[in-house]
Amino acid sequence: MKCYIGIDLGTSGCRGIAIGEQAQVIAESSIALPLPDSPHPGYSQQDPRLWWDAVIRILQVLGQACKGNTLEAVAVDGTSSTLLLSDDRGTPLTDGLMYNDSRGHDTLSRLRMLAPPGSPVLSASSSLAKLLHLCKTISTRPIHALHQADWIMGKLCNRFPLSDENNCLKLGYDPVNRHWPSWMQALDLPEESLPKVYPSATAVGTLFKAVAAETGLPTTTKVVTGTTDSNAAFLATGANEIGDAVTSLGSTLVLKILSDTPVFASEFGIYSHRMGDLWLVGGASNSGGAVCRAFFTDEQMMALSARLEPTRPTGLEYYPLLTPGERFPVNDREFPPKLTPRPESDVSFFQGILEGLTRIEHDGYRLLHRLGAPKPKRILSIGGGAVNEPWRKMRESAIGIPITRAAQQAAAYGAALLARQGGMN
Repeated sequence: MKCYIGIDLGTSGCRGIAIGEQAQVIAESSIALPLPDSPHPGYSQQDPRLWWDAVIRILQVLGQACKGNTLEAVAVDGTSSTLLLSDDRGTPLTDGLMYNDSRGHDTLSRLRMLAPPGSPVLSASSSLAKLLHLCKTISTRPIHALHQADWIMGKLCNRFPLSDENNCLKLGYDPVNRHWPSWMQALDLPEESLPKVYPSATAVGTLFKAVAAETGLPTTTKVVTGTTDSNAAFLATGANEIGDAVTSLGSTLVLKILSDTPVFASEFGIYSHRMGDLWLVGGASNSGGAVCRAFFTDEQMMALSARLEPTRPTGLEYYPLLTPGERFPVNDREFPPKLTPRPESDVSFFQGILEGLTRIEHDGYRLLHRLGAPKPKRILSIGGGAVNEPWRKMRESAIGIPITRAAQQAAAYGAALLARQGGMN
């Protein structure tokens, strides 16, 4: 049987999943990573060698589990905008600056003069802001800017610098016209610093012989371009048609929908990733499950959920935020939280919060549609809140669209699907 491996690199761990030809899970493995270092405010960094050690160990485990089968391909996803610099051989010249590292703030005034309004690079934590900052701190040449997934992919096949269209969005890449835009020439970046970009699920090489020897995997294994971790989680759900939507019910509320046209609205934090001939359009609220956890433990929420009454609204009209400020579906830095009045009943209070989150989800999909995305045909739920059946009924009734919990939602599974797609081509 042919099999395929997906690797997911997160901030706290690395996970791998091996699947078969019918996308069935064969084996899984995970390894915890230490939390990133924060030596100064706004800094968040990690030694890339920690990622590589974890990947090797996971490939060794999955390779043993797949013995007797033919390993066709491997793909990697990583956290969006996590970036490092390397030399020609892939040796890191810097730590990996994590997705939330904002030391690139000192480059924003320059970027605002050059980048088009609404560009995804206009953020202190964007890949391009990080690259410009790092270029000022290092004199070594040549240098290559590599995202977390890029560097692991390059190490696997011993080719640098390569990347995919999704990871490069916040490095300035134009996914509509599929090239590095002309305005970036004014940045005077080192010529070799930008990677060669391929669509996700493109085979770019085979497993380097030294990696094959260390992991026990065959050198014929294809190395396939991956994506970002959130996109991989979307792919894991099986959403693959225009109008398929995925709501992530985690610490924050994140909405994504497959569209036949891209939508860019930076004022709402809305960007589009290219997925073959389609586009993955998404936005994220500042609200989410973190609000619930500020008042209740997981055990309390489980007990309260059994007593919810989805057909009897509380009328509390909450907008659940921990601090003022919202971006999607409302764009207002001073937007106030609304969590009062608090009823005596914890059940009513909890249900009121969930009703508020439901309205945000409803309004979010309406905004995406108003800006050019399709109306959702179905919504798949992922994240911790996806297991809450009374809340699912509440959401389905309020939004008026079929909502189901995704059977698969691990980003590593989505990366394995990309490996399968690229391995079959």
